[in-house]
Amino acid sequence: MIKAIHSIIYPVKDIAKAKELYQRLLGVEPTTDAPYYVGFKMGDLDIGLDPNGHNNGMTGPVNYWQVTDIKESLQQLLAAGAQTQQEVRDVGGGMLIATVLDADGNPTGLMQLPQ
Repeated sequence: MIKAIHSIIYPVKDIAKAKELYQRLLGVEPTTDAPYYVGFKMGDLDIGLDPNGHNNGMTGPVNYWQVTDIKESLQQLLAAGAQTQQEVRDVGGGMLIATVLDADGNPTGLMQLPQ
């Protein structure tokens, strides 16, 4: 079951410069500030900066839909014609993510929060 868009993750090459830009744009301090990820909270939406995103195949921002069962949701998208871009993986603390591409090559992310 899809709940809502939970996060938008931007691949960045220079996390310090990106952090400054998004901090000014959003007008808030980061809620997570680490060398591997900087995150901002805007209401119920997380905005993330990933310095490893390009190395993981990201070519631009990816919206991550919060789902209750990532494996089932992934199978449904694959059955509907999507292609796997990134398999299900744990990004820490039990949070699972995966990314698929639609027929036009647009990425869509899935995210299952820790249980």
